Amino acid sequence: MHFTPTFTESKKTTHKIKKEQAYTFGYLEVLENRDKPNGNTIQLPVYIFKSRSKNPKSDPILYTVGGPGYTSMRASKYMQYYKYLDDRDFILFEQRGTQYAKPSLDCPEWSRAVYQSNLPNFDATKTDSLFQKAATACKERLEKSGINLNYYTTNQIAADINDLINILGIEEYNLLTMSYSTKIGQVLIRDYPDKIRSVVMDSPLPLEVNYDEESVNNLLESMDKLLSDCETDDVCNDAFPNIKSRFLKYLEEKTNNPLEVKVENPKNGKLETFYLKGKDLISVFSSASTGSVPNIPYEINKILNNDLSSVKKQLQSLFQEPGDGIGKGMRLSVWCAEENPFNSQEKITIETNKYPEVKGLSPTVFDKKVCEIWSVKEVPEIENMAVKNDIPVLLISGEYDELTPVKWAESMTNNLTNSYHLIFKGWKHGPTTNWSNTCAMQAANDFFNNPTAIPKPECFEQIKGPEFKTE
Repeated sequence: MHFTPTFTESKKTTHKIKKEQAYTFGYLEVLENRDKPNGNTIQLPVYIFKSRSKNPKSDPILYTVGGPGYTSMRASKYMQYYKYLDDRDFILFEQRGTQYAKPSLDCPEWSRAVYQSNLPNFDATKTDSLFQKAATACKERLEKSGINLNYYTTNQIAADINDLINILGIEEYNLLTMSYSTKIGQVLIRDYPDKIRSVVMDSPLPLEVNYDEESVNNLLESMDKLLSDCETDDVCNDAFPNIKSRFLKYLEEKTNNPLEVKVENPKNGKLETFYLKGKDLISVFSSASTGSVPNIPYEINKILNNDLSSVKKQLQSLFQEPGDGIGKGMRLSVWCAEENPFNSQEKITIETNKYPEVKGLSPTVFDKKVCEIWSVKEVPEIENMAVKNDIPVLLISGEYDELTPVKWAESMTNNLTNSYHLIFKGWKHGPTTNWSNTCAMQAANDFFNNPTAIPKPECFEQIKGPEFKTE
């Protein structure tokens, strides 16, 4: 018996779409395991948004978001802001295992563990066992419902997208990917290149990079870049002289002698005490979005002057009830099959302890023990090797992105021989989703319209470094 993937339209959508936006919605049905034609099938929601143009170009854009484990469907509510629809149809694709896919690999057990581990009275020596128990409970529950966790990987998602393109009879299409989904883009370029006209990779994660081995270094390098830029800016440096060395020294001091912060628990009005080390306090940089980049030196200076109002606000959010761990099981499957097997545990141990300012900050997304519990099949070596191709690719980076740093995109240009790289000054992760300035989206759309040249929209030339807030 041979199973044929299908796309079935549905009146019931994941989100309410504005009346003026024409679209088709439906579910792609594919095998969970393509080697088992009689096995489980899964259903993946897909929107096909119709272009605003009277004569749309025949090559649509397919978009799927990052994570791993995030839903792509939320973008469906904002199509009026998507410039891409001025020229083409726009396909929004939900990856297997994420929120609106059937099944969705949710792990509320994991969210509860995150919540507990962040509470002020939690015994930190029990952190590892807490997460190991959460992984065990989630895995057992998902497997009991008949899910095979081995088949929620980047390769399978790429095959799903290829099936959809074939079912819809699309001759040629463009890919818009971001963060984790740039890995899906790389696999599609490698394994199913025939119908791909051009690709935009926003904040790319190269297949060949071992994320967990260098994530702490990348965080410190990005912060160093921003604080160095403050020091070479006369106004910022006058307001906050030597801010870089003072902050690094402060982080090191607090690593050895934690900062005591009392915060009111909004549930019962009681004062609770947190003890913060350097690895906690660096979140003043890591949790900032592109929009709040200009405030980072100002916020650091507040902490140095013992004004803890912003820190307390952040800590108060830890008392909010845990979420339902949407897509967390899919994230575990991807990471434990594709990233963890290629990690050097020795490098990870060194990375955890190397920097006195953030000593003890784990560079890993998931601990090795957690991946042993999740026990999915490791992917072949090729999934950790650079993809070489000459399909036109636009790489987009944010200058201060600590998650997928500029240097990664730069290294990819060596293997993607027909690629261009745009760096957005003063921005962080995911420039094409920066709603306060849609310049990166404009650049992506210009590239889809002409993939043989580096896009240089007027707005790009106008972006200077951040104007740092000083008062």
